[in-house]
Amino acid sequence: MALPKNLVPVAAASLVAVVIIVGGGLWWVDKQKHENTDNAFVEADKVTVAPQVDGYVAEVLVGDNAQVAAGQVLVRLDAAPLKARLAQAEANAAALDAAVRGVDDKARLEQAMIAQKAAGVQSADAQSLMAQAELARYGALANQGWVSPQRAQSARAAASQATAGVAEARATLEAERRSAASLGSARAQTLAQAQAAHAAVDQARIDLDRTEIRAPVAGVIGARAVRAGQYVRPGSALMSVVPLGKAYVVANFKETQVSRLRIGQPVTIRADAFGKQAITGRIDSFAPATGSEFAMIPVENAVGNFTKIAQRLPVKIVVDPKSPLGSALRPGLSVQVQVDVTADTGPSFAETSAAPQYARHGVSR
Repeated sequence: MALPKNLVPVAAASLVAVVIIVGGGLWWVDKQKHENTDNAFVEADKVTVAPQVDGYVAEVLVGDNAQVAAGQVLVRLDAAPLKARLAQAEANAAALDAAVRGVDDKARLEQAMIAQKAAGVQSADAQSLMAQAELARYGALANQGWVSPQRAQSARAAASQATAGVAEARATLEAERRSAASLGSARAQTLAQAQAAHAAVDQARIDLDRTEIRAPVAGVIGARAVRAGQYVRPGSALMSVVPLGKAYVVANFKETQVSRLRIGQPVTIRADAFGKQAITGRIDSFAPATGSEFAMIPVENAVGNFTKIAQRLPVKIVVDPKSPLGSALRPGLSVQVQVDVTADTGPSFAETSAAPQYARHGVSR
């Protein structure tokens, strides 16, 4: 039976009122249980691969979007110049090692010469003693008139010559000893040069090993900008490795929302790329400052026309490793997150701000 025309507006208004009341009630209940934001993005600790030595690229062993393991060779540089440098360093080190051995051989020769000169000193001392005895004997005989004065003078000259021979032998011995002592400093200098040469050999081997550029972590290759034949320098970005299985979400909640958030609270993550399928996670930590503080040009609020705008605080959300689609998240995807604020888990944002020790992962009150 049709309603009277005058009741149609009343019925429509009643229906709208019921819908508003029911919708408002559902929204209020959801608001009490959850905090939501669509200002959230997937991130990962991607690693930029860069060479540590310069050279020409001989071979690129991976393609775009390739899966790689940690330590896998990604790029090989032309190793010929570094092999030549290593051979030169090894030859220089061998020459200095030979120089050290030469100093040691000379030191042993000096020790033999010192022994020889010491024996010479002993011989000169003996000759001096004999000459002194001859001088005393001929001097006494000359005084008694048994020998001529010329013979006594000859004995005196021989004694003086023997004394001078002793002084010469001792001076020669001292010179040999000082020469041997100087070899100690020469050996120390040559040994230091040899050690520096061996360090250069080690560095050349390290540089040669670095011609094979390896993956620092396991992941997927992205932003590959290197090609065979290209000349690269240390620090230049060749590609990135993205560890997809370790992606996480950074959700930017308004400062009016964070008071209800706690570390460890369960989070439901939805991405447009996966349709209506949900991914589970939990709150891991709160950023130490709002996003505007980390901007390239921080906002200056000390102006006369200030308008208060709710700032957003980045919140890190880790993905449940058991979630089926957790490993499929790609950095850069925008997602919607919903936090169950009824879960009384770890410390709140206020507690972590007042006591930083609460901010450790997994710490409960």
